[in-house]
Amino acid sequence: MKLNPQLKHDIEKYFDYIIIVEGKKDVSSLKSLGFKRVYALHETSVPIKDRLLQISKEITKKEKVCILTDFDKKGKKLYMLIKQILQELGVKTDSTLRGILLKANISHIEGLYSLLKHLEQF
Repeated sequence: MKLNPQLKHDIEKYFDYIIIVEGKKDVSSLKSLGFKRVYALHETSVPIKDRLLQISKEITKKEKVCILTDFDKKGKKLYMLIKQILQELGVKTDSTLRGILLKANISHIEGLYSLLKHLEQF
């Protein structure tokens, strides 16, 4: 993980984006940072495609969606699946924030809050 003091500023640009994450801890972490519209993909007894359909109904055609699954093997596979389904639903995705986090060597979204709080101490 690279301690980039600019990282917090770079991330703040995306606070108004619609963010799709894997679970509740990811939602909590991002909302604590200031993200406003964060949706957890995993809901009890709701298949992924159905959950994405629910989320897509809350999005206008002009809004961009950022998929922030973890950067481990499972998360990358899930990212590709989500992106494909969202494209089929006509939802625009934006991978810029994902790229910023990847360059910063962040592996798990739920740890982003504590990382940025740690950066503030320097």
